[in-house]
Amino acid sequence: MRAATTVTKYFSHDLTILGEAVILKLMLKYLNIDSSFRALAEPTRRAIVERLSRGPATVSDLARPFDMTLAAVVQHLQVLEQSGLVQSEKVGRVRTYQIEPGGLAPLADWVAERRSLMERRLDRLGELLAETEPSTQEPRYKTREE
Repeated sequence: MRAATTVTKYFSHDLTILGEAVILKLMLKYLNIDSSFRALAEPTRRAIVERLSRGPATVSDLARPFDMTLAAVVQHLQVLEQSGLVQSEKVGRVRTYQIEPGGLAPLADWVAERRSLMERRLDRLGELLAETEPSTQEPRYKTREE
């Protein structure tokens, strides 16, 4: 019975909630990045973004190189638009898509943060290795007589 009370005293509802709140905050921070990565994970959508990087295009223009229906291309475009990578404009019956100017910025920022972190770590490793001077004395080995 005493062991059960010892175990439970280390559990704290407040710590659990705090831990979940921190994780939730991080998840919300990277929500746009997650949707962008999901959108760009599909090769057709990457090809569409590549095409739109050359300038605006209609759905028909974007569908031309793919062996799929217009409806399927529209679904890909909806995913890209929901992720904030492209934007559309409808004039009459024609819908034109173009790259969202700041759409890739969250991804670029995230990559830059990771790169900066890794560069700092590698710089610190270099400093630590530079501080460690190799021993100038030859190692002394024990002989059988010793």
